[in-house]
Amino acid sequence: MQDFKFYAPTEVAFGRQAEEQVAPLVKKYGGTKVLVHYGGQSAIRSGLLDKICGLLDEGGIPFVKLGGVVPNPRLSLAKKGIDLCRSEGVDFILAVGGGSVIDSAKCIAYGLCMDGDVWDIYLGKVKPTAMVPVASVLTIPAAGSEMSWSSVITNEDGDVKLGYSDDISRPKFAIMNPERTFTLPPYQTAAGVTDMMMHTMERYFTKDDDMDITTDLAEALLRSMKNAVFAVLKNPEDYRYRAQIMWGGSLMHNGLTGCGISDDWATHQLEHELSGMFDVTHGAGLAAVWPSWARYVMHENLSRFVRFAVNVMDVPNDFTDPEATALKGIEAMERFYHDIGMPINIRELIGREITDDEIREMVRKCSRNYKSTCGRLKVLHAEDMEAIYHMAKG
Repeated sequence: MQDFKFYAPTEVAFGRQAEEQVAPLVKKYGGTKVLVHYGGQSAIRSGLLDKICGLLDEGGIPFVKLGGVVPNPRLSLAKKGIDLCRSEGVDFILAVGGGSVIDSAKCIAYGLCMDGDVWDIYLGKVKPTAMVPVASVLTIPAAGSEMSWSSVITNEDGDVKLGYSDDISRPKFAIMNPERTFTLPPYQTAAGVTDMMMHTMERYFTKDDDMDITTDLAEALLRSMKNAVFAVLKNPEDYRYRAQIMWGGSLMHNGLTGCGISDDWATHQLEHELSGMFDVTHGAGLAAVWPSWARYVMHENLSRFVRFAVNVMDVPNDFTDPEATALKGIEAMERFYHDIGMPINIRELIGREITDDEIREMVRKCSRNYKSTCGRLKVLHAEDMEAIYHMAKG
């Protein structure tokens, strides 16, 4: 068992009409002028953006707006936001949207409290010591950024996608109204659930087998998400199960399912190169990579993969052949991905076979020019990354 610190300071307002609390919460956490940061047209079409702006007006809180965040949020827009906030005297960033919007908001908040290029934080050249407060009105459960310490940004110069994690970036509050997720398209719903499940799976597959409470929590959350996603794909306005997904996404990435164990994150790092190169949906990219990663590393802790197969994927335990049970668990996960409309290899993800040159370029980026490794269950060197990408070609 690993020593651990659990820190989850984000205040959550959850339920129907939760957004009504936005102005008092902004004031509670010191906001006097707000950047309302959002994505495309969905926040406008749904009326949520106007609702939030109207509530800020009623609360006497001035604000400016910046839209245009896209999946795999871009560094250029974050830099535009930094300039806007400086010129307008903004001291609070409110993200209205999903993980991409929240991650972009965190990047802006970092940049406002530093001299120089905010990209240097993501490159690991600079460690931030302060940031402008960030909060969110969540509309897309997936990334868990509304309670997590992480943000991921894509630099269009070279299509490089990097993440940075720091406790100072944990949002001050998160407003979650499951009704605001009723209109999510099926593909986005499924990709979101895939992403949130992977946040816990990256922690679950570990060499630490002696933190039973954490493992039991992880398995319960994974089973709940499996059940909930089928319910909402069948009935998109099922409040009960939309609520399970919304709250589950937060719990699966606020650190709770990593207490006392060492996490891995190799699948995420391998996928970042896919979405950086091909601009694919992050959750779908994770589904395309994970089965190959799992087969490549499962012998590092075979009993863990057996437990996953039995306790999460409902595979009968063949006590005479643990490897067969583990493989059936991976196959069951592949069937689950297909059942909810996710790919299980790169060909299904991008619609064609990836080239050897493209794989070599992803390996170069993932290994930081062959100088870095990723993963903990099995430490992956450049040759391991290449092998997994080839396995995942389809």
